[in-house]
Amino acid sequence: MIKHSKGPESTTLWADLAVLGVAVTWGASYPVAKSALAYAPALLLIFYRFTATAIIMLLFAKRDLASASPRDLGVGIVLGVILFSVFVAETWGISLTTATNAALIISLCTLITPFLDFGLKKRLPPYGVVTGALVGIMGVALLSGGITGFGPGEMLIILAAILRAIMVVSTKRLTTGRMISSAALTALQAVTVAVFSLTVLLLLGESDILLVDAGPRFWGAVGFLSLFCTIAAFYIQNVAIRRTTPTRVSLLMGTEPLFGFVMSWLLLSEPVTAMTLLGAALIVSGTFFALCS
Repeated sequence: MIKHSKGPESTTLWADLAVLGVAVTWGASYPVAKSALAYAPALLLIFYRFTATAIIMLLFAKRDLASASPRDLGVGIVLGVILFSVFVAETWGISLTTATNAALIISLCTLITPFLDFGLKKRLPPYGVVTGALVGIMGVALLSGGITGFGPGEMLIILAAILRAIMVVSTKRLTTGRMISSAALTALQAVTVAVFSLTVLLLLGESDILLVDAGPRFWGAVGFLSLFCTIAAFYIQNVAIRRTTPTRVSLLMGTEPLFGFVMSWLLLSEPVTAMTLLGAALIVSGTFFALCS
């Protein structure tokens, strides 16, 4: 009997499906984070989320970290700094706007990433990629009802989208050819974010709020954000980026606003209209058009 090994196409398919699963999980993170922010400020939520993540990931990756070279450790720390910036902008933005708006606007990363990825190669993205990304952005506009007057919260989410694009491209470029495992990379990023969050809290003189007075709903949200939206999601994303391209990852993550909208409706009872359903359809069709181009 002849055994057939998994080829590049099979590997890419599984990577795509894994990233799509991340998009579903991250879609749920917006209403969950919005609920948690009722009990704690953005920076404190980030600290708890990534401290829990760091503890768990260090247990899993301690052998990989012990064998990693100083350069590989440096790569993880650099990516952790970028990740910290992403979450400060994103979580702070969620605290100042609605969960739905945050989930929608963050998908601008879909348009930014291909131009950044191909721009660094001094090339324009393929026509299909640009068209698909633009169709997705049109869907975001319809889903949001045409956001015209962006406030501070919306602007922070735009900044988070730009930083996300930088994160995706940087992960691919900095980890190519490196021996560091995805588990070790995720652990380093989590430790970096936790340390930076604590440092900023101490510098701001807000160490007295580290012991937050909250009930099971808050700690349940922290657990969900840590275990599913951070540990599982970032580990999967780190693996997928190394097996596919930043553009494919970003385009699949472009479905995140669709899932964010659905989860916001389910968890926060936000309204559903014909216009929002049309926008959701455009996001999905634009994503897969770009993937198939």
